[in-house]
Amino acid sequence: MFSKLAYSVFEQSIADYHKFDNVDQPVHNPFPKEKFEHLLYFKNWIDTVQWHFEDIIRDPNIDPVAALKLKRRIDASNQERTDMVEYIDSYFLQKFASVTVKNNAKINSESPAWAFDRLSILALKIYHMQEEANRAEASQEHRDKCQEKLNTLLEQRSDLSTAIDDLLTDIESGDKFMKVYKQMKMYNDDDLNPVLYQNKK
Repeated sequence: MFSKLAYSVFEQSIADYHKFDNVDQPVHNPFPKEKFEHLLYFKNWIDTVQWHFEDIIRDPNIDPVAALKLKRRIDASNQERTDMVEYIDSYFLQKFASVTVKNNAKINSESPAWAFDRLSILALKIYHMQEEANRAEASQEHRDKCQEKLNTLLEQRSDLSTAIDDLLTDIESGDKFMKVYKQMKMYNDDDLNPVLYQNKK
């Protein structure tokens, strides 16, 4: 099942990142570039670094200049994340290119890659909630609350994994079809963001 494969890759990426726990650590993707796992690993590495960017920028004592610099890095990371989702969807478009779509086939509300994006973020939530549920110096009340949240996240993982596998099965059988839209983010584009294109004058 694709969801099980993807989740195992996400777990590996998260574990590899936390060997260093450093947002500037270069990624060393263990999978060959031609493999689907390579895309999944790189996608999750981006998500993991951004997760920690978001932690750092919420430091109430962060230097404003450093915060602005980090905000720029978060914007760039968001664009990279979106690009990776589109690469993953390209993989599935190619994989299912020869499928005969049934006349009554329906479109899904999200593409397979955006569903995997949600699974990648969920893997990060589970990893960090597990840390909190086991944090020795935290109160028992804190650990118990985090364990309850972790249980919910694990249930969500099961449901999302099933939904992803069902979606891919439906696409493969022609019961659903893929239609991929570019995200067309405007805030990074100096021809579309008014603040940026006014500064070009």
